[in-house]
Amino acid sequence: MTNTVAAGATPANVAAQATLANALDASVLNLLGIFGPADDLRALIRLPGGRVHQVTTGNRLSSGRIVAIDETGLMVLKNGRTTRITIPGS
Repeated sequence: MTNTVAAGATPANVAAQATLANALDASVLNLLGIFGPADDLRALIRLPGGRVHQVTTGNRLSSGRIVAIDETGLMVLKNGRTTRITIPGS
């Protein structure tokens, strides 16, 4: 069943609160979201080239290897250095 009632325009104050200007740096790995059960978390990431992927712990990327995912972000290991990546604006 589809909804045939047209939605109105988003109020300006709602749009302003829901929008972060320049939140993503297109030249680096960005974390878009974390989901799944606590014992098997997955992350949705945006790669520097713009492609979006779902990843789990152990996945290898050009940006490094995903070594951990928790409710606040993910940890990426590259060249012996571990970096925490969080969702922009959180």
